[in-house]
Amino acid sequence: MLIKTGVKKMLADLYTPVGIYLRLRDRFRDTILLESTDHHVAENSYSFICINAIAGMEVRDGGVAEYKMPGQEPQKTALAGQRIEDVLNGFLQGFETESTDPRAAAFAQGLYGYCTFDAVQLFETVSFKKDAANTTNIPLARYRLYQYVIAINHFKDELWLCENSVDGVDSELQLVESIIRSKDVPAYPFKLVSEETSNMSDAAYMEMVKKGIQSCHRGDVFQIVLSRRYQQSFIGDEINVYRALRNINPSPYLFFFDYGDYKLIGSSPESQIIIRNGEAVVHPIAGTFRRTGDDAVDAAAAEALLKDPKENAEHVMLVDLARNDLSTVCTGVHVAHYRQVHYYSHVIHLVSEVVGKVADGTNPFAVLAKTFPAGTLSGAPKYKAMQLIDSYEPTSRSYYGGAIGFVGFNGSCNHAIMIRTFLSKNNTLYCQAGAGVVAASRPESELQEVENKLNALKQALKLAETIS
Repeated sequence: MLIKTGVKKMLADLYTPVGIYLRLRDRFRDTILLESTDHHVAENSYSFICINAIAGMEVRDGGVAEYKMPGQEPQKTALAGQRIEDVLNGFLQGFETESTDPRAAAFAQGLYGYCTFDAVQLFETVSFKKDAANTTNIPLARYRLYQYVIAINHFKDELWLCENSVDGVDSELQLVESIIRSKDVPAYPFKLVSEETSNMSDAAYMEMVKKGIQSCHRGDVFQIVLSRRYQQSFIGDEINVYRALRNINPSPYLFFFDYGDYKLIGSSPESQIIIRNGEAVVHPIAGTFRRTGDDAVDAAAAEALLKDPKENAEHVMLVDLARNDLSTVCTGVHVAHYRQVHYYSHVIHLVSEVVGKVADGTNPFAVLAKTFPAGTLSGAPKYKAMQLIDSYEPTSRSYYGGAIGFVGFNGSCNHAIMIRTFLSKNNTLYCQAGAGVVAASRPESELQEVENKLNALKQALKLAETIS
């Protein structure tokens, strides 16, 4: 199917991504917002607003895929042994594109969506237990082509209004532009209506960590990431949670994906995979200390983090795992940056960069599959770690530890790991975090690491109640 992408350029100095999104979401269905606070380099200084899905594919439990092409009725089919990365790429390859401005149009010519952690069962032979009481059940994978993509280049204060035109789909470009230029910004309140609960107690989490330590001593794994879920009921508008989260926890990946009956809201510091200009890039983040906000104290903590044997052993393992993952689909794999200290709003992390060359024509979903889920969310060896996670954790992970982002028709890919992320469903917000467990771990410290990682999200909920 041929997609013709038109681009109209405007100055963006009078607009904000959140303001534009708030004006558009009540008029158009299927809206998503992606931002980045990593504005210090031009290639990362973009925000995107996508509205009106005209095509897409989703996969649910049981291996049933549903396709939707522009102007056509949805069709369902069983995967029946087909590899999901091939099925997704086949859908991707069903489109041809043209545009008078290919550079700007590239942001619109592709699929925006996600894979949950549980979707690894579609990529690998691993199988997880069925969770009959899984209240966070959402499609395992969901990718959509949007009719309109608004790309804001913060580096140049430019706005590109992109329209994907296909036969049989009416254009509302003038309406979109009119709404962008309007000044009204609707706002609605948000309020928590219950106390926070968890899928396990503090004591139960520490007992689970002890099991993980025993698994390391037995040699089942070198490291395993064990997580804990929290949930809390609310009424009102979750966009306030996103606005609070982007203020409290600015991150390279900020996102608000509205699917109607559920929403994904996050401020993730970590990429799953980036493919651009013939290279695949992974940024393993492992090694975590709490940040205080006092520069001197935090600098001392960073020095201690660089010297901590347990945190460094964990980091080395996960850098090696990233190298091994990329080596299955790339050539020339190497560590470009190693063990750099990165400061975030509430934690200090050790971050490395692993890079490999991707051959022309490589299926981007195959590269995603080979690196999925991230070792920093599973462990090493990854396959055994996932089996143990399924055995030890009381509930399915669902979205947590999955990947969310964009795959272009040109083979590009940029996905974040769904950490520091809320799932909103049935007026309940779910959040989850984990800690990397090794033989030298202390259960109390791993419990504290989980709390440190979730601190920004819990503060965001309080702030969201004050936004009007």
